[in-house]
This record gives sequence, C-alpha cells and structure tokens, in this order.
Amino acid sequence: MSMTSTAPPIQIEQLTYAVDGRPILDSVGLTVQQGEIFAVMGRSGTGKTTLLRLIMGLARPTSGQIRVNGVDITGLPERDLDELRKDMGMVFQSAALFDSLTVGENVAFPLVEHRRLPESDLAERVSDLLEMVDMAGTEPLMPAQLSGGMRKRVAVARALALEPHIILYDEPTAGLDPISATASDELIRRLRDTTGVTSVIVSHDVQSLRRVSDRAAVLHNGRFLVVGPMAEFAASQDPAVVQFLSGSPEGPMSGPYQPD
Repeated sequence: MSMTSTAPPIQIEQLTYAVDGRPILDSVGLTVQQGEIFAVMGRSGTGKTTLLRLIMGLARPTSGQIRVNGVDITGLPERDLDELRKDMGMVFQSAALFDSLTVGENVAFPLVEHRRLPESDLAERVSDLLEMVDMAGTEPLMPAQLSGGMRKRVAVARALALEPHIILYDEPTAGLDPISATASDELIRRLRDTTGVTSVIVSHDVQSLRRVSDRAAVLHNGRFLVVGPMAEFAASQDPAVVQFLSGSPEGPMSGPYQPD
C-alpha cells in the first residue's frame, strides 16, 4: 500500500466533543504516523469508542480539527466522507458481521458495494483476504458457526477488503481467551508489517497493548495523560496512570461508569 499523501494519516487538534454540555473529549491533540500502531487506553466509558467514531466521521466534533491524510473531515459533506471512508477500515468490538450472510459474503460485501468486481475476481479476492487472517476456506460457514476470535478475524478481513491505509480497532481482544487475544495481537502486527497499514486501537487490555502498540495514550477526564511508548508508562508518576496500569480500584480513575 502506498500513501497518496505525505501528511500523517491522522492529525487531531484541539478536539472537543460534548454531550449535553458535558465534554467527553476536551481539547485533545494527537498525531498518528504512517504505519504506526497507536493505542488509546482508558476505562470503559471514557470516550475511546467516541474517538474512533469521530475519526471515521460517524460523529461530528463540537469543535477542533480531525485531518485524515491531510484532509480536514470535520466539515465534509457526507458524500465526500463516504469516499474518504474507503481508505479506512473499522473492526467493531462485536465484529458486526451480517448473521444472514456467509463468511465469504460478509468479506465480499464492501467489494460488491464499491468495486463491483467480476464474480471470478471477487471469489479470488475474498479467498486472499481470508488467507491473510488465517481463515482460509471458511467462505461457506455462517457467523453463528464461528468462535468469537474467528468472527473478529473475519471482521478484519472485511475491513481490509478495499485496501485501506488506516484500520481502526475497537476493543479487538474483548471477550477473547488469552490464547486468542495473543493471536489477535500477532495478526494486527503482521498486517501492519506486510501492508504498511496505520492502526489505531482503543482498549483497556494493558497486556495486549504492551505486546502490540508502538505508542499509546491514556485517556482520562477527556484528556490524554501520557503519550509515548508503553515502556515509558511504568515510569509515570501520574496517579491515574499508575492506577490504570496496576488495576487498583482506589485512585483518581475510580467512579461511576459513563457510556462511551
């Protein structure tokens, strides 16, 4: 995959998103570099998924800028956003497969919608995509026949269908056993290494993010507390970061759950 722009894939400046006057994200800034695996950590309900929705243009910020491949998306009409979204794949926490379609039909869906490949080419492309995620030959299966880890792999294959330069992962290891979670991390890294895709992961799985991310940020009270390689986080003196990494119930991150 070759970039069509020299601008960083994702640039966020002074981004604020408020609901009923309550800021979920409060003047945050972030630059994700080409080919980077960037993780956003935080408790459930801190706005991590909201951040992904804003980057995809599925929600509009209250103020600030989001640039994707150098294009400010915050004021783009829906038609232009649709075109830009072809360069972004999203893997939802639930996998979000169509239960009435086979695995092959699920993976083919974006290709049918946007590319209209000939039937013979479509089957070959789907086969290649499933092989990339170690799910070769599963085209005739239905989603209900798959484990949670397998469903997420199919979702990754579907997200890769249009050869995006950016993939957004929402809690990729949620609900997976430790072996499947490690396999998921290895897949994310391997796809980056083989395709050069830029990846943004939101998660609260500290162990997973230590394995997979190049850099990470901790989101708390609408702000990024620390941004840098995970190895540097252990030295942080910020009480909220210390609490999050240790998993302690006591500290500034404690409090009632808020919807993400």
